[in-house]
Amino acid sequence: MKKLFLLGMAFCTSLTFAQERKIPVDTTVTTQHAVTIGGNRINYTATTGTQPVWDEMGEPIATLHYTYYTKNDVKDRASRPLLISFNGGPGSGSVWMHLAYTGPRILKIDDEGYPVQPYGVKENPYSVLDVTDIVYVNPVNTGYSRTIPETGKEVDRSKFFGINADTKYLAEWLNTFVSRNNRWNSPKYIVGESYGGTRVMGLSLALQNQQWMYLNGVIMVSPADYKVFRDNDPVSSALNMPYFAATAWHHKALPSDLQSKDLLDVLPEVEEFTINELLPAIAKGGFIADSERKSIANKMARYSGLDVQDILDHNLDVPTQFFWKALLREKGGYTIGRLDSRYLGIDKMLAGTRPDYSPELTSWLHSFTPAINYYLQEELDFKTDIKYNMFGPVHPWNNDDDSVRDDLRQAMAQNPYLNVLVQSGYYDGACTYFAAKYTMSQVDPSGKMKDRFDWKGYRSGHMMYLRNEDLKTANDDIRDFIMRTQANGKSAKY
Repeated sequence: MKKLFLLGMAFCTSLTFAQERKIPVDTTVTTQHAVTIGGNRINYTATTGTQPVWDEMGEPIATLHYTYYTKNDVKDRASRPLLISFNGGPGSGSVWMHLAYTGPRILKIDDEGYPVQPYGVKENPYSVLDVTDIVYVNPVNTGYSRTIPETGKEVDRSKFFGINADTKYLAEWLNTFVSRNNRWNSPKYIVGESYGGTRVMGLSLALQNQQWMYLNGVIMVSPADYKVFRDNDPVSSALNMPYFAATAWHHKALPSDLQSKDLLDVLPEVEEFTINELLPAIAKGGFIADSERKSIANKMARYSGLDVQDILDHNLDVPTQFFWKALLREKGGYTIGRLDSRYLGIDKMLAGTRPDYSPELTSWLHSFTPAINYYLQEELDFKTDIKYNMFGPVHPWNNDDDSVRDDLRQAMAQNPYLNVLVQSGYYDGACTYFAAKYTMSQVDPSGKMKDRFDWKGYRSGHMMYLRNEDLKTANDDIRDFIMRTQANGKSAKY
């Protein structure tokens, strides 16, 4: 009876503990792996775990999940670069670039980025792990990262969920990470995709002025510039035009004389029209002459594949949502994707002003979600019942006092080592390639630092790396950027 009683107590105790679903606050799991990059076999260590965010009193108020890859058998770790990787949202986990772009493993998809079964991961022959160690960071409430406690009145959301709060606590967290892993002497690079572009612009100065951590490079992948998006002015509207042209070209919706040209021969003409004609025309609003309005509408129709009357009905200010719905309305009746307009969707009805859903995002979640859950738990051995948040609860997000453009400018001015690489997909309708070019031009209005900016374009969308051809090219562009922006003994001075 005593034995049965003890067994029963043990069973009840195990049930009690099983009901407590919490992420460990400070822990690591280390595993060993190998990958072939550029024909060379590379052995590496993967460390995945959690590291706390502390408040002013030294109490943990959150814990961030991260995955850190280091190449083995490196004699001089101090001279080896460290790449710190964020995704965006805000509210998105680091899964996207981690498991499809720069990391040593990528998910199984076809060459254009569409899901295939069985799901899973494979080696990434183009990973930049050959030239840099990499850490993928999940901000609060993304991935496995959580506030402490997860919910309740004790959670001070103002410490995490806003442009300035985000950069402040992440800069502090990175200071601890760099110290724990003895990487202060390493050349450092930060990369952010989408909202991550806003994040790394802000972090460039926060790291420098709050943590005294100086960077060699900032990489922005399909960057979201909220100075463009939120203002809803003639600039934000006009900047969409080259994206319209690129997407229409892809779907063979342009006039034959344009369609017969290569994409990169069409876009400069559209960019010139956008800056010199369209932007001033929209700025005139209701005071534009009828003849000019019709002339501009005809050119917009020529470059976008849209109907002239639809453009006039929108007063030359065509919403991207309408474009996604209308471009192929009479050409198969499909909608096109927001983040990657190569993707097609099917709506309930042809009528309407916006698509029912985003076909590209549903496609990506289809393949990424099973892959990241399998990979972290089975290959990296990080066991937890906590849900991996592809998109986490971070809203409302405080967008006040957005100074990240000038933050980046000031960081670059103070640090002659700091260079910037921007990567964009021509078919990205959320963070358009021409808006990224515009952001670059506005960061440094003086033009004195323009030789430290580099922009690369790809024939795909927001996550250009999902297309196998661009996966190779885009990684090569990051690799080249890292190799040529190391100091190599050169003094940091003008």
